Amino acid sequence: MTPSQRIDRVLCAINAIVRGKDEVVRLALACLIGRGHLLLEDLPGVGKTTLALALARVLGLDFGRIQFTSDLLPTDIVGVSVIDVAAGSLTFRPGPVFHQVVLADEINRATPRTQSALLEAMAEGQVSIEGRTHALPAPFFVIATQNPVEHYGTFPLPESQLDRFMMTLRMGYPGRDAERTLLAELDTRARLDKAAAVIGPRELSELQSQADATNVAPELIEYVLDIAGASRQSERLLVGISPRGAEHWVRAAKALALLSGRDYCLPEDVQGTAAAVIAHRILPRGDFEKVDRASLVRDLVRATPVR
Repeated sequence: MTPSQRIDRVLCAINAIVRGKDEVVRLALACLIGRGHLLLEDLPGVGKTTLALALARVLGLDFGRIQFTSDLLPTDIVGVSVIDVAAGSLTFRPGPVFHQVVLADEINRATPRTQSALLEAMAEGQVSIEGRTHALPAPFFVIATQNPVEHYGTFPLPESQLDRFMMTLRMGYPGRDAERTLLAELDTRARLDKAAAVIGPRELSELQSQADATNVAPELIEYVLDIAGASRQSERLLVGISPRGAEHWVRAAKALALLSGRDYCLPEDVQGTAAAVIAHRILPRGDFEKVDRASLVRDLVRATPVR
């Protein structure tokens, strides 16, 4: 089976579960193939959890869910050592972060201290507990959901945490036709239960390696650097694109090129991932704080000529 055939099968299987969100599904898969982590920011009830479950089921990955609450502790995420009376020693009991796909549900309902428990896991693929390092399973993919910050009982994610996410996506409300189908069938749970893996972890790892090997021309690297530099000098922004953000952007563009059946990147791949990769990393200045960040990113891209 060719990479394109594998990708087509995965996209078709997920779109059969998550109705009317083809572009969101495509970018979410690009995020996973690009070895990133995904933040879904939207209102409750628009399908964020369904997307996370669908990705895990269709890709044959082990799935774990952490429901973030204000009283959640870091040890509830990474695990804890307990006394084994029979052996007379401490035994480590891994937490729910030890899965290939981890759904961090409503991540901004936990305190910043608890949110930070995911930082090492997301950056290094491991956790350190009581002086010992424990490797996480591979592939390792965090999908976090976040309610709008104006909702009661939420804590804004710190910039260091936001920068660990390759992409931020919004599901949005479904189109009228898709919502009509949902209301007529009312079988989302059944579709999830029936969903079978169309590829497995080995095939996914191969796709990730193929995305890593996708060619990016030097001119395209300069194009990314031009936009990153413009963001850092923009009068609209207090904080521009970080070096990690630029790195994530190139990796996302490579993954999107692979999803398009190519082993080389085009400017369209950079432009097509710009808002998802960059919007959550910039900090608008003054009067621009109320402007949609994705539109600020699109303005930066439009104002920068392709080399």
